[in-house]
Amino acid sequence: MKKVVGKRRGEILIKCALAAAVGLLLIMLVQSFLENPAEVNAAEPEITLYSKDNKVPVYQAGKEETWILEVTNHTEQDILGARIFPEMGNSSEEWPFVTDYQDYGQTIDLPAGQTVETAFSFTQREDVKTGRYTIAFSVNAEGETMAHQKFYVNTTAKEESRPADVPAEQRTAPTYTDAGGFSNGDAIYSGGAGSGGAGAESGSSIPRVIVTGFDTNPAEVRAGEDFTLTIHLKNTSSRTRVSNMLFDLQAPSEGTEETQAPAFLPVSGSSSVFLDGIGAGQTADISLQLNTRADLLQKPYSMNLTMKYEDGNAQQIEAESLISVPVRQDARFEFSEFELSPESIAVGDEANVMTNLYNLGRTRLYNVKAVFEGPAVETEEVFVGNVESGASAAIDAMLEGKRATKGPEKVTMKLMYEDESGNVSETTKELKLEVTEAEEDLAAAVPTEEETGAGFPVIPVLIAAVILAGVVTGILLIRRKKSHTMDAEEALLDELERSSEDEP
Repeated sequence: MKKVVGKRRGEILIKCALAAAVGLLLIMLVQSFLENPAEVNAAEPEITLYSKDNKVPVYQAGKEETWILEVTNHTEQDILGARIFPEMGNSSEEWPFVTDYQDYGQTIDLPAGQTVETAFSFTQREDVKTGRYTIAFSVNAEGETMAHQKFYVNTTAKEESRPADVPAEQRTAPTYTDAGGFSNGDAIYSGGAGSGGAGAESGSSIPRVIVTGFDTNPAEVRAGEDFTLTIHLKNTSSRTRVSNMLFDLQAPSEGTEETQAPAFLPVSGSSSVFLDGIGAGQTADISLQLNTRADLLQKPYSMNLTMKYEDGNAQQIEAESLISVPVRQDARFEFSEFELSPESIAVGDEANVMTNLYNLGRTRLYNVKAVFEGPAVETEEVFVGNVESGASAAIDAMLEGKRATKGPEKVTMKLMYEDESGNVSETTKELKLEVTEAEEDLAAAVPTEEETGAGFPVIPVLIAAVILAGVVTGILLIRRKKSHTMDAEEALLDELERSSEDEP
């Protein structure tokens, strides 16, 4: 009975101890949460991006508005040279603003724990309808995207300044006057005496022809290449056809006084296009094949499109519109020969590799970074930064051997860079490096100069000491052998003498 009671008491004590341990663990967890809530909660982003006062910008056709964004650095370190830029998309349907620049990016410094305001000025295109657009902004720093945020903007369509078209059932018949003409409301028409007028109705609405957009083939216009420009037109009048249309496209002049010439030249030699007409409320396209000058800088170029056409009463109307075509310059650069020192290393040792990057193109290289990779070396990354057109930059890296090779083995340098729009490109260049097995450490077996004294001939002295020890040992052995021989002879003589004395 006593054994059973003791056993139950032991079980109760064990259960009490386990409950106490669990309770203590819960108390410690709660205390840790109260003291360090940031460790439990999700990590706060390093950089955040908001529209000031959380407002949704409202734009109107043809008007410029300033949009203020707030960038906050939540880290404890200053972030220098951060780049904030809007993503303009690949078509006019994604970007409702006039494209005055190909890149609207700004470079800012973000002090630790502070908020910096950045202002962007955009002008809404006149052909944009009332609606809502999504505009994304990104913040890049230290070669990576630190923040990416999408915002909404509201657009307002252009108000028509022309009088509204009058339906046919609301029109009144002309009334003749004594002057030989006739009147229709407030509009006075001139004509022959006693006859109806044949001139244009000056009080009727003027048919407007607008540019609703354009396309290029290829989609990216590159310096020094031909492209086809297709312009989309629309007759905004719902009842008047326009005809006898003449279009002329004038490109801006670029270059110095000696080399000044239009940025775009028509391949056919003529910049004029004729179109028979566009029906009421209808659309039409015109195309022109152009050649881009090879020395153009990478940026948008605005071309002026003038339009001359006639309405239904042969009244001539003139209008014009601006078309902005971005031109892209291909990045062009070269590397110098690799300088490798030494050309062979042991496992665990390092070799220094150097090369120069020469930017030979007309565009800046952004966030240049070099990555060295190979099966025999540890991966090494070097950040170079921005490289201006016509400038050079040094690439200097230390490569550590991680496994032995059979002779020189390939190491690849991958160079990555961004353009004005943040698009990443890369190229590669190869070098060869030999990695040998690591040598045994003989420092413990052979005394160093510090231990024996600077310049002391350790090895010759050791050799001489060994030779001297051998000579001394030989001499001692010879002497010992001679001593044993003499002792034997003396013992023999003594024995002979004792024998002779014992004889009678």
